[in-house]
Amino acid sequence: MKSLAELQAIKDKMKDKVVLREGSAQKRVVVGMATCGIAAGARPVLNAFVEGVNKEGLSGEVAVTQTGCIGICQYEPVVEIFEPGKDKVTYVKMTAEKADRVIKEHLKGGKVVTEYTIAAFAK
Repeated sequence: MKSLAELQAIKDKMKDKVVLREGSAQKRVVVGMATCGIAAGARPVLNAFVEGVNKEGLSGEVAVTQTGCIGICQYEPVVEIFEPGKDKVTYVKMTAEKADRVIKEHLKGGKVVTEYTIAAFAK
């Protein structure tokens, strides 16, 4: 970095990502980022949710955060979605591609993608 303007440009570029992770929105997407989750590929999943929520214009209503161990390591990467007045939805064996579908169909469209939920895998 050579100037304050360059530092400000970096800050502005990263602002959307930080706001999404710290937001106080109604809906919350929580990605398990313990060692088991990271080893299973949770980092690209977290990034896909952060970028996808921003791209779809949902940053005012959806907060994307991370947590430690969710406790179901065999199903990592795990993503939980919390919405007021609704049961928590737990998505398992997530990928960045699956995250894109969850953003469009669940977060934006209001329809749970049942084949990605823990109930579908626990049969």
